[in-house]
Amino acid sequence: MSQGNQDHSTRLGALLASGNPLRWVFAGDSITHGALHTMGYRDYTEHFSERLRYELGRSRDCIIKTAVSGWSINAIAEDFEWSVSQYRPHVFSLNVGMNDCTAGPEGVCAFGSAYRDVLKRLLAEKPETTLVIHTPTVIVEEPGCTRNHLALYAEEVRKIAIEFDAILVDNAKDWKVAKESQRLWYWLSDAFHPNEYGHRVMAHSLLKAVGLFDANSIIGRLLVP
Repeated sequence: MSQGNQDHSTRLGALLASGNPLRWVFAGDSITHGALHTMGYRDYTEHFSERLRYELGRSRDCIIKTAVSGWSINAIAEDFEWSVSQYRPHVFSLNVGMNDCTAGPEGVCAFGSAYRDVLKRLLAEKPETTLVIHTPTVIVEEPGCTRNHLALYAEEVRKIAIEFDAILVDNAKDWKVAKESQRLWYWLSDAFHPNEYGHRVMAHSLLKAVGLFDANSIIGRLLVP
């Protein structure tokens, strides 16, 4: 639908190489908001900012976080002009699904439709925007939990990434490995909110997806149990 995932990466590389300052907009829910469950530690967007604006010397880049605790893709769509459009982002990062998935399997179609509409609206206004979209992190599933169908929403995000040739940060894939190795609770504050370690994992995944990760940097060396 857009210019191809390789082209997105190439475009982002060219933007970074140009030396011109960039506007990065991060939209999402409480996880991107970094509310409460980080317990005063940095969230993944803040780690990303430290890597970009200090370690890489891009101090004039603007990291704009508009995420709000409790939000869904519909909330972002309703608040699009304020939370997204007004900033005319060079790079737009979207990370939702954790609240949307409470609608169950029957809600996946509506979620996907609203998600696509947000991206289409942005690209209609600023077609050169680089898209970075995230699958939601993995949860601890419990009987009767309204989020037990989260994997279906992660799969829908993967489909959207292909359709829009967006850069995909596949948190769900990375976190599934932790769940299988019994490490998931080390990354969580409760059954589904990442703690400081979870946010470090998310920051590393994001940096790898956009080609800015360095295992020898301060951010790259942050402890992850």
